[in-house]
Amino acid sequence: MTYQYEQFDTALRLLNGRLDIAGALNFNLVVCGGTALVATELVMRATRDVDVVALADDDGELIDPAPLPEALEKAALEVAEDLGLPKDWLNNGPSSGEGGIFRLGLPSGFADRLSWKRFGERLTVAFIDRIDQIYFKLYAAVDRFGGYHATDLQELAPTDDELLGAVAWSRTHDPSEGYLEGIKMFFREFGYEHLVERI
Repeated sequence: MTYQYEQFDTALRLLNGRLDIAGALNFNLVVCGGTALVATELVMRATRDVDVVALADDDGELIDPAPLPEALEKAALEVAEDLGLPKDWLNNGPSSGEGGIFRLGLPSGFADRLSWKRFGERLTVAFIDRIDQIYFKLYAAVDRFGGYHATDLQELAPTDDELLGAVAWSRTHDPSEGYLEGIKMFFREFGYEHLVERI
């Protein structure tokens, strides 16, 4: 099931309230995926969840989001019950496990490009930049070969140089020949065949 961004905007404001009631620490979340695409008006579509790719301290230093802090998870579960959202509406899927994006390395300059929005005294959320969306979306689209990640990538209308930059970054995460062949197949299938010889 997909949800409109407005529901997640409401959910994040309610999450701030739940954190406040619990007397929890302040949290700074760095969000990618569909919620960030819509919040920054890059792609207007429904979305499934809020994908946390990193946390940040009050100085803006990025922190591994796996695992999510217990107080944050508890408050998110309460919001899920309040609004009828899935239990994992707030998740660290992109950065979970050893193969997560955060642990393998974010694109250069990532933190400087974030767009911050305050949802209350306890919660601030940063949405990732267009170029970082392109990098993440290419990586995911090749991994899953198409789907909504490919659609999002095409909606972002990347330039050739941006796509080649995305290839270079994603190959630092997966340097295998199999992944390289996957990129070539993806480019041939989705209209970027002219770039295959430049990889």
